[in-house]
Formats: sequence, C-alpha cells, structure tokens
Amino acid sequence: MKHHLSCLKGDTIKAIVLVCLAVGIVGMSYGSLAIAYGFPIWVPFILSITVLAGASEFMFIGIVASGGNPLAAAAAGLLVNARHVPFGVTVRDLVGKRGASLLGCHIMNDESVVFGLSQKTPEQRKAAYWLCGLGVAIIWPLGALLGAVVGKLLPDPETIGLDAVFPAILLALVVPAFKNRTTLIRACSGAVLSLAAVPFAPVGLPVLLSLLGLAARKK
Repeated sequence: MKHHLSCLKGDTIKAIVLVCLAVGIVGMSYGSLAIAYGFPIWVPFILSITVLAGASEFMFIGIVASGGNPLAAAAAGLLVNARHVPFGVTVRDLVGKRGASLLGCHIMNDESVVFGLSQKTPEQRKAAYWLCGLGVAIIWPLGALLGAVVGKLLPDPETIGLDAVFPAILLALVVPAFKNRTTLIRACSGAVLSLAAVPFAPVGLPVLLSLLGLAARKK
C-alpha cells in the first residue's frame, strides 16, 4: 500500500484524511441519532459495515423511527443508492479484478469516486480511490459505534449542526469542477429539477431525477 500511495501528492492524501475524519464525525451523528430514535447499539453499527452508505442509513432509521415499514425503508435506501449504478460504470477500472473487485465495489461511495476520478494518471486514480474508500470503510463504522455509545450524552445532532458537515464537504469537493461551463450548467439543471420535485416525488426520487441534468448542454 505504501508503494501505491507514493504516487499521490501530499495535498491529495491530506484532503482524503480530512474527508475521512469528517465522515467519522457524521458517523457519530448517525450513531447518536439512532440511539435517540430507540435503536439498539448494534443496529447502526451493523448497518454502517454492511451498507456503508450514509444517506441510505440515515433514511432507513428515520423512516423506521417514524413508524414506517422496514422493507419500505430499505427500498427507499436502495432508491437513493441507485446513483451507484453510474458510479460503477465510471470507476470500473479502479475497483480491481477477481476477488479484490468485491471489496472494491463495497468501498465505492461518493468520496472515493470523487477522489478517484479527480486524479490525473490511472495509477493516482486507483490509489486515491482505494485510500479514500478503505478510510471511509473503517472510519464510518467506528464513528457510528462511538456515537451510539455516547449517544445519550450528546445533544441532538441537528442542534449542533453535525448533519450539515457531510454535504458541506461534498460541496467543497465538487465546486472546483464548476470551472467547466458545461459541468456547471448540468449540475445547476439537475439541482433545479431535484428541488422542484421534492414537494411531489417520493423520498429518494428527486436525487435520481437530478441525473436528467446531464442532458443539458451549453448554447
């Protein structure tokens, strides 16, 4: 691993470490929120290992806690994670081959995809993808477990703004890509479509509708 990481710039490694730490903080928010909703400690911890998708996990515990059917909550989580289908096509060369591909697919998330695709060379893309993916796969469950353990001692996560850390980090990562006019137009179009659908579409669907923004072109 050390040999592979040597191809990454120090700033890239630092950015990955900071993002992983931010993921851990959000994981604490997730774990404490699950305890506040009445879930036993093992639920957020097991979900954080097996699902490894924060948005889906937050949605699952929220729907179940509000009295929703667990199967419906799982279906909503799958709908949100449908974005991993185009992710998988995009990073198919980064996940590895044979046995390694199973782990490579499991650690595919927003952060690992962003860092993987943002590098210049194939070697750097693969190294960044795996470093970030493995980092998140370790830090997220640990954060969820720590948050669950001390959940009764923490205030409401939403009160102290922990729930806003994750989207803020992702926004900071994608902002540099907006220098490309076509990317900016498509991102804004997708955001408008998604926000317009929120009052009418089922939970999770607005995120998928934002993909229609890819059809937008600059004049």
